[in-house]
Amino acid sequence: MNQINTRYAFTSAYLKGEEARSISAEHIDGMFQRSMSLQDILDSIRETDIGAYLLEFNVGGTKTFDDTDEFLWEYFRGCLERLKRFEIPRDMVRMLDSYIKKYDIANIKTSLRGVLSEKTAEMSPLGTLYSEGYLEALSNAKSIEEISEVLESCKLDDYSAIVKDIREKEARSTFEGEFRLESLYYTTLRSSLKDMSDGGVLAKSLGIMIDLANLQVVFRSALGKGNPGMEDFILDGGHMLSANTIKELLSLTMAEIIGRLEATEYHQMAREISRGYEKEQTIAIVDKIMGDYRFRLLRDLLSPRALSPCNLFWYLIIKESEIRNVRIILKSLEDGIQLSDVRDYLVIA
Repeated sequence: MNQINTRYAFTSAYLKGEEARSISAEHIDGMFQRSMSLQDILDSIRETDIGAYLLEFNVGGTKTFDDTDEFLWEYFRGCLERLKRFEIPRDMVRMLDSYIKKYDIANIKTSLRGVLSEKTAEMSPLGTLYSEGYLEALSNAKSIEEISEVLESCKLDDYSAIVKDIREKEARSTFEGEFRLESLYYTTLRSSLKDMSDGGVLAKSLGIMIDLANLQVVFRSALGKGNPGMEDFILDGGHMLSANTIKELLSLTMAEIIGRLEATEYHQMAREISRGYEKEQTIAIVDKIMGDYRFRLLRDLLSPRALSPCNLFWYLIIKESEIRNVRIILKSLEDGIQLSDVRDYLVIA
């Protein structure tokens, strides 16, 4: 027991230290006060872990966005590998292994869409397929059968079984397969989290993530004047909103949806989305506002926990948000877009 407590204490202290070295609102403000160059941006975040890493990468001159993006993947992989080298508690290892399966799902979906469109798309260099050396084979797959064979070679039989049911070159069948893959991911992650210390908090966090994923479909459907058939693609396991409740919301107007959400944590978010859409008339407002709320809700739930697997769950969310922010900023820089035009799309601690 003492050894377990020692590991939790060390891991929690390390993760909190890493959280303190992440990009904050003050760092973002610093970027806005400097001229638009990669070096200026990196100087603004040099005190952060990711900033120090990118400064080392940029020695010798400016790199392209693609070069930087590859380096960001290396950075994230390094963060995860370092955790395992520290011999973190077993339940945290189990969480980590389950959580990063999301990148396998993303890569399989990319491959499926590549088969559908007959185009090759870039993969995310993370997850089991990457670590086992099968990512290139997945990227080069030209048929549903070839994708399934790659997954079986990597011993991802559950995923392969879903892919086998997809009808070649059929968009609806491909979308159904993608949904089943997402559902399997959440089911597996939920199973991994529920028996851990603070399993109730972790389950609530995952439930919020599922609620928001489902509500994203609801809001997009309501503001986009409907999308028939979406009731077949609702995830189970939400925190406050059952799958049946979500299906009912799909038939309502935005004003009616806001009323139905009044007793939930998502009421204010829905009101902001409605007002934002009225003002900007763009469906992108859904993702922009929901991103902030998702981050805030999960932060308030996970960050205060001590000596808990919640520390790792929150760390993973922080890192993904931080890397996403850096990608948006650096891509905007390369494309000549003013930072002020993308600030609202950043999710900042």
